[in-house]
Amino acid sequence: MIDKIEITVNVIVHATEDILKIFQSFEEVLELKEEEFTMNETIGHYENPIIVLNAKIVKKQAQNFIRKLKELLPTEQVSKLIEEIEERTVDSRFHMRIDKQELVNGNLRVKDNETIQIKIHTPIYNKKDTIKTFTEIFQTVN
Repeated sequence: MIDKIEITVNVIVHATEDILKIFQSFEEVLELKEEEFTMNETIGHYENPIIVLNAKIVKKQAQNFIRKLKELLPTEQVSKLIEEIEERTVDSRFHMRIDKQELVNGNLRVKDNETIQIKIHTPIYNKKDTIKTFTEIFQTVN
């Protein structure tokens, strides 16, 4: 299933954040270039301007993205993600979030708020195969 992987990355950039630093961090750390993102400007809850960045990556680039995630995340966090596969998976999509500030600092950390959303999708035809499939993805890509 690793060859049929599709990854969606969503980021909210607030007016106080430097979007160029965020793009630079994505390129340096995860090899995801600025032109691979779509940008949508919108207004936040408190009428503040925000930019929503979205990227969809597939095939070899998605495999490389997973490889980089696995390399850069602390081993205990990868293990925890594997333990939480069942809770993090909805309709063949594995949901995780990484810390935006840590990415800007050149590191990766799983975090639940002020984050970058990552959805990893691969076809799973039998729900009971979910844990096995995503465990393989996190263990075999190296």
